[in-house]
Amino acid sequence: MQGKKQYQEKLFNQFQLSVRVPEHNFYWRLKAVLNLDFLYSQTKGFYGSSGQKSIDPVVFFKLCPVRYLENIISDRKLIEHCSMRLDILYFLG
Repeated sequence: MQGKKQYQEKLFNQFQLSVRVPEHNFYWRLKAVLNLDFLYSQTKGFYGSSGQKSIDPVVFFKLCPVRYLENIISDRKLIEHCSMRLDILYFLG
């Protein structure tokens, strides 16, 4: 079936998440001090070379404190909650 793109005006020409989250926000400050880049080398052996790409290990481990701090027990609720909060989206990167 052939598709046809429908033209739609862009709502935002330029949007920066870092501008929308205030600097005194807790997740802004946590992102500044929490560096989890070492996880890439530590978890590399646990990922396969074929199949679909998995979730970024840094994002996965950043979701753990968000789950605890926001008192969320369900994975689906956690993803739903994170997708609605700009400060958490900024923290997750």
